[in-house]
Amino acid sequence: MSIKIWIDGEFYDKEHAKVSVFDHGLLYGDGVFEGIRAYHGKVFRLRQHVERLYASAKAIWLQVPIPQDEMSRRIEETVKANNLTEAYIRVLVTRGVGDLGLDPRKCPKASIVIIADKIQLYPPEFYKKGLEVVTAATPISHRENLNPRIKSLNYLGHILAKIEGIQAGVHEVVMLDPAGYVAECSGDNIFVVNPPDLKSGGKPVIRTPHANAGILKGVTRDAVIELALKAGYDLREELFTRYDLYTADEMFLTGTGAEIIAVVKVDGRVIGTGQPGPVTNELLQGFRELTKTGG
Repeated sequence: MSIKIWIDGEFYDKEHAKVSVFDHGLLYGDGVFEGIRAYHGKVFRLRQHVERLYASAKAIWLQVPIPQDEMSRRIEETVKANNLTEAYIRVLVTRGVGDLGLDPRKCPKASIVIIADKIQLYPPEFYKKGLEVVTAATPISHRENLNPRIKSLNYLGHILAKIEGIQAGVHEVVMLDPAGYVAECSGDNIFVVNPPDLKSGGKPVIRTPHANAGILKGVTRDAVIELALKAGYDLREELFTRYDLYTADEMFLTGTGAEIIAVVKVDGRVIGTGQPGPVTNELLQGFRELTKTGG
């Protein structure tokens, strides 16, 4: 059975779901999106995703044509229409149909697309043995150019970084900010685990780049931060460099598509024991329990 895609108030079969070639989302990447997961028939952290979608739209001066509560209902309806209990949901808000010029005022109404399907970002075996990653030469956008907090349709910089990873034979890459600090991966947020110090109360220290440093503030990232704090870990959001990746005891990535996955080698340097570590595994188990309730 063909999947049903919601476009501007109507469901269409996948084969007949279309947007205009004059849509500025297609012509210029002018729009925003969200990737969301459903687990056990419950959409995971729907409110947080919808709030981030509307914040991204506001940041690019884009008026979403329906209120947030209706958007949430439409997302749930799309999952239900496709008879999915485990799903990956993609919500797009484009500038809509305009002319061939740049002026967004020529697009009288934004367009909404909601897709509910399945996703497998990494091969299953890598969740047991961990990923190898390399640093990409392509940096993330400067936050005063296209702020990475905006989840826009223009992902070309991340795609170029992803291509570097493909050419290096790995599944993911580390992207740096213009100052050379670790930012994020092409599709995931980054965490490292360090030994306890005098301030951590005997627990390992978990570090992740600060949200204000120019990264996407991931919904899964926030969930993992909450789980780490609840478990008593010293969680620090701060700036760090590749040196801190190379010398970490553990490293893991988080994202809606990736969930939580360990990294065991960065730029040829083995991380920790070269296997997913105990902190990563503990947080992964906690995250799986959290998904059973919808977050």
